[in-house]
This record gives sequence, structure tokens and C-alpha cells, in this order.
Amino acid sequence: MILPGKGQRDSRLITVRRGGTLNEPDHHRLALWAAECAEHVLHLFERVRPDDERPRRAIAHARAWTRGEIKMKQARQAAGAANDAARDLTGAARHAAHAAAQAAVVAHVAEHELGAAAYAIKAVRASVAKDEQDEAGRREGSWQRKKLPEEIRELVLEDQRRRNALCWFLFDC
Repeated sequence: MILPGKGQRDSRLITVRRGGTLNEPDHHRLALWAAECAEHVLHLFERVRPDDERPRRAIAHARAWTRGEIKMKQARQAAGAANDAARDLTGAARHAAHAAAQAAVVAHVAEHELGAAAYAIKAVRASVAKDEQDEAGRREGSWQRKKLPEEIRELVLEDQRRRNALCWFLFDC
């Protein structure tokens, strides 16, 4: 569970049309950043399932939604397909597919941006030996922060601090 409970949502991550303060350009920036986080670890899924395009398609749908090429519903469906691709997997490949799904569903709920980032960190951690996991997670988190657009940087960093416990404490780095 990476979403806060009812009544605990940050209005800055709720779109204006749903009563929050998140504008469309920043919503798109969140989706693009989430897609970038997911794509960074996609190879961990594709190494195990090279012929399964569902996670890659979910990431592409996240980006297509920001360009107005598809509807939110299509991005959400692609997220479901990426989650289905993860169903019988474990470890890094499973987490990478979930990262892709989270990126696609940002179109529906902006707060899934942290899900994409957290699952990407989980994927990287799961791809290395146990004694290397903390350092690998820190490196991935650092890479993600470097990729944050300035316009949403503080919003995401505050969101990471606020929801770190819901995201397996992966943003402690």
C-alpha cells in the first residue's frame, strides 16, 4: 500500500478538477518522472521476460497520456496489464513490472508517482547481493532525485518524507 488513507491525502497531489491544487502541467511532470524511474529498471523485467511487452507498454502509455494521445482509462488499463505481467514473478523482475504499472496509473491518481519510484528502488535492491542492497537503493534514489524536474522537486521530496513509511522506508537515503 503506497497511498495514504482516507483524509490523509495531500491536496497538492490532487488535481484541480478533483478539488485539489495540482495543475495539469505538474501532473504531467509527475507522470513523466514516474515513467523515467520505471524505465530505468525495466531491463530487470525484460531480462526475465524479453517477449512480454506489457510493462514497457505501460510506461509508453504514461508518456502518451501526458501528450494527450490517450485517455486516462487507457493508461490505467495498461497499468493493470503490467501488474498482471508481475503476478507469477518474484524479486527484481516483479518489482520492475510493478514500477511500470505505478507509472501508468499516475494518470489516474498522481500520488502513484512514489509507487513507481519505490518499486524501482525495490527492483534494484532485489537485483544485487544482500550486502549490496542498501548501497544500490541509495544510488537508485539519488539517480531518481537528480531526474526530478525543478517544478515538482520540492513537492516530490516532501511527499517522500511524508509517505516514506508507506513506501517501505525506501526514501531514507
